[in-house]
Amino acid sequence: MTKLTVKVQLTLLSALALAGCGAASGLQPVEGKTLPVAPAGARATPTPADLLTPTVQQRPQRSDELLRNSDERRTDEFDLPPQG
Repeated sequence: MTKLTVKVQLTLLSALALAGCGAASGLQPVEGKTLPVAPAGARATPTPADLLTPTVQQRPQRSDELLRNSDERRTDEFDLPPQG
C-alpha cells in the first residue's frame, strides 16, 4: 500500500469513529445509578431535559431596540490632556 491510501484509510476511520460519538438518543442514567442530587435551593431534582435546556443567561435573546433619540454627552471633567 502507498502512503496515500494509508492516509485515506486513517481519515475514513477517524471520520467513522467521530460519527458514532454523536449518536446519543434518549439519555438515561446508567442502570443502578441515579441522577445527581438536587442543587442547593432547588425544590426538585432536575430531569435530563431540564439539564439540557439552555437558560436565558446561556442563550440571551437578541435586542433589536434602535436608538430613537441621541443626546449630547455631558462633559467629562477627567478627560484631561497629557502632561509632559
